[in-house]
Amino acid sequence: MIFSKEYVGYLARHTVKHLIDAKMIRTDKAKVVEERVYNGLLEELQLEDRINEEVRVILEAYQEDMRKSGASYPEMFKKVKQELARKYKAVL
Repeated sequence: MIFSKEYVGYLARHTVKHLIDAKMIRTDKAKVVEERVYNGLLEELQLEDRINEEVRVILEAYQEDMRKSGASYPEMFKKVKQELARKYKAVL
């Protein structure tokens, strides 16, 4: 993940505070809203990590074929990652 969990927590707190101050949301339980925003942000940010891990597993299975055909690992990683992002409807 490109951000630390502490920074994601900061983003969640700041976002909720901004939404409340701008009167875009109303809540008596700001901490609960912050926790939900934090969990949503964390899940989205970890999606790329999960996709990268899945790409590694896929390419490991085809490692021998790639070596025989002379395929570039970084190029294949990028192509497989794009396909998985499309499959999961993720924007990376």
